[in-house]
Amino acid sequence: MATSNDLKNGLVLNIEGQLWTVIEFQHVKPGKGPAFVRTKLKNVLTGKVVDKTFNAGVKVETANVDKRDMTYLYSDGDGYVFMDKDNYDQVTLSEAVVGDATNYMLENQDAVVAMYEGNPIYVELPASVVLEVTYTEPGLQGDRSSGGTKPATVETGLAIQVPLFLEQGTKVKIDTRTGDYLGRVND
Repeated sequence: MATSNDLKNGLVLNIEGQLWTVIEFQHVKPGKGPAFVRTKLKNVLTGKVVDKTFNAGVKVETANVDKRDMTYLYSDGDGYVFMDKDNYDQVTLSEAVVGDATNYMLENQDAVVAMYEGNPIYVELPASVVLEVTYTEPGLQGDRSSGGTKPATVETGLAIQVPLFLEQGTKVKIDTRTGDYLGRVND
């Protein structure tokens, strides 16, 4: 148990039997009335995002989530195989657990797998990853100075928007939270 004053990003709460992770929180102390905490919570299993307000000092039940450092090995058709870095145990996770992380995962990539009561509940990737552009239309000669974008496909199959000057084979940095292009990576 914790109080609403202890809330922070990434904390997992157990509210009415469901697991919610804190995405954003804000302590508010209005001129009149008691202080409160405004939060944005994401359901761990469904991905649904809701806004919830807690009065200051109210007890909230936290979930004991074990976050383990793992390495993504491969996809075997039934799921995604991860290896625990500490004891080398292999775990196969379903597509529902991995979720949108599949768009950013390459073999031998590090990830954090969150476990609750021995069951995997979600996969957390680094804030950004480097992927290679496998297909994009060539930019037109006069387009290099404008700030336009064009669609491109990266090696995981994800379609993103990139600047017009990028070509096939270029490595790019992508934000795993939003899917946005962050920049070109030089080898």
